[in-house]
Amino acid sequence: MARLESVDAEQWRHWGEGCLRALDFNQDDARCLASSLAQTSLWGIDSHGIARLPHYLNRVVHGSILARPDIRIEQSGPASAQAHGGRGHGIVVAHRANEAAMALAREAGVGAVGVSDSSHCGAIGLYTRAAARQGLIGMAFTHSDAIAAPFGGWLPYFGTNPVSFAFPRQGGEPLCLDMATTSIPWNRVMNARRDGAELPAGVALDGEGLGVTDAAHARALTPLGGEYGHKGYGLAMMVELLCGPLNGNPHGPHIGPMYEQLDRPRELGAFFIVIDPARFAGGAALAAVAAGMAAELAAQPGSPRMPGDPELASQAQRQVTGIPVPSALKAEMAEWSGRLGLPLPPFAPLDVQA
Repeated sequence: MARLESVDAEQWRHWGEGCLRALDFNQDDARCLASSLAQTSLWGIDSHGIARLPHYLNRVVHGSILARPDIRIEQSGPASAQAHGGRGHGIVVAHRANEAAMALAREAGVGAVGVSDSSHCGAIGLYTRAAARQGLIGMAFTHSDAIAAPFGGWLPYFGTNPVSFAFPRQGGEPLCLDMATTSIPWNRVMNARRDGAELPAGVALDGEGLGVTDAAHARALTPLGGEYGHKGYGLAMMVELLCGPLNGNPHGPHIGPMYEQLDRPRELGAFFIVIDPARFAGGAALAAVAAGMAAELAAQPGSPRMPGDPELASQAQRQVTGIPVPSALKAEMAEWSGRLGLPLPPFAPLDVQA
């Protein structure tokens, strides 16, 4: 048995909020960001959860993320708006943009909001689920710097460029698809480097275009689809156009890298579409039909689950056992606690299979 430690999500949230407040975030934004990271880790999405806070803090110190940005939402039409991020943290900016899209959808039936001049916005299922919990249909897209090789090539060009859709489900949490258009997220590579873990085969390439499992030698991710990676590559391009050029942001290799040039603003974009199902023929019954669909699938051989259900299962477990904290992450947390004069949250032992 390997020995790990865990932290209670609420205690970590309190610590994370304290770190952000120490760097001049206002209380609402600090709570929004820390709560979003804790929730993401509860879902088991460790590539985008609490492990990312030390990096975000580092960018704030270097000035490429502003603690108190001038975020402006400008309505550009009956159902559209532009969110100017003002170099704010991407999660804070994205929540505001998504809320604007929800407001437009309630008014016009559909809302589309683009984001400019922002930074990494975390797991985009945060935003689609927020819409679906209010009876709406949420769609979200974002991009990043050059991480993924195009199909047929090996030099990175597009980012992981994820897409998310969420639908309300009667009597339960929303159905939510949240997926990268690459084989894995790049943050999983960063976590593997930090923890000395290997990558699965077929998800990353080295600088010569050869498959690699040593995270230290990974230079590009492969597009989603393996042998049929042209599909993931095509999706990545469409997401790039929605989030980059459409919003006046740079694209692909013209975006500053996430983990280098920490004083360079990211200038990242996102795109949110929210639909009011009540405006359509099946809208009144949509949430009930989604719940029925889930029940029918669960009754089939193999008991298929709906998109988002694995995250709900992880949340139920981690609310009891806590969020796993690898030793390298705990060391990063301890470093920031020392720098900011904050006590670490309590950790508990966590047994996992070696």
